[in-house]
Amino acid sequence: MTFEHIIYIPAALLVGTIFGYTLGARAVRRELAQLRKRVKR
Repeated sequence: MTFEHIIYIPAALLVGTIFGYTLGARAVRRELAQLRKRVKR
């Protein structure tokens, strides 16, 4: 295993985790906003 793999693989996992967390949080916020609109009606 080369030095590049030691840096690249954890970096790719970290970027993927951050990207997934961001998209998931955005979806949850959108869903909660829709739920609040339904409750107000």
